[in-house]
Amino acid sequence: MDFGKVAEHEIASVDFTLPEDGKQTAITLTENKPVKDPAFYIGCAKWGRKEWLNMIYPAKTKEADFLDQYVKHFNSIELNAVFYSIPNAELIRKWKQKAEENSTNGFIFCPKFSRTISHIKRLKDAEVPTDLYLSSIHEFGKYLGPCFLQLGDNFGPKNFDILENYLKLLPVDFQVFVELRHEEWFANAVDRERLFEMLHRLKKGAVITDASGRRDCVHMELTIPEIFIRFVGNGQDFKESDFARIDEWVTRIKSWLGKGLEKVYFFLHQHDEKDTPVLADYTIKQFNRHLGAKVPEIKFISNDLKADQKKLF
Repeated sequence: MDFGKVAEHEIASVDFTLPEDGKQTAITLTENKPVKDPAFYIGCAKWGRKEWLNMIYPAKTKEADFLDQYVKHFNSIELNAVFYSIPNAELIRKWKQKAEENSTNGFIFCPKFSRTISHIKRLKDAEVPTDLYLSSIHEFGKYLGPCFLQLGDNFGPKNFDILENYLKLLPVDFQVFVELRHEEWFANAVDRERLFEMLHRLKKGAVITDASGRRDCVHMELTIPEIFIRFVGNGQDFKESDFARIDEWVTRIKSWLGKGLEKVYFFLHQHDEKDTPVLADYTIKQFNRHLGAKVPEIKFISNDLKADQKKLF
């Protein structure tokens, strides 16, 4: 994931402090009371990483079987694979079967909307590809989590009505989180308030993207009592910094849980994905320890990695 990437020599100067809660968050969470057992889903964006062989995948695992192994370690995935083309139902059923046969942790897929809808059609006259997309992903059945609609960097507030009308046409019971990247959505107070009020009214979530070079996307606005966070780490050389950022998220999420937050979707990205399981494992451990999550920990194969993980605690 290259979004929000900065040069390595600039990382130390980035202020990673999480902003104060947004105006809409206060409105959303005051409508709720703490729930007894909030749900936590922690995962990555891809399963097809050869670097994870002999790390979390057995050394001789074939690429066709990577998903079989992934679902043994994580309870969710931010499914970017369907972004590049509208998935066919047969492929979705194949992935679902792998989850059925290999997961024991209530695994869910959180598919990204296909770019035909979001970036090519730009939500206009997109009824046909949307119907095809919805028809296919519903093949996931109980393994389908919320979907996320990512709009391009050039999709700004002038497209507000297009976005609102598109969301209104989606099935009422279809759970969606929206990720916006154009800077004006966050820089202009009027546009910002109007956006998050609309998402709240339509019961659609707002993705929070925590990346080094786009701190405005860490908007801290909750439009429903659930969060979908895309966390972009900076790799093994900046592990301590990334862990500190995770710790700050733990503190903020704990505050939200006390005000009625019901579900947490937390997906780990890195510009170089080879060490993402290490970052994910730290996240799982901290969420379990401090937030009462009961997410199974990752089982590393390498003895060196196991020893390294023990040193962290």
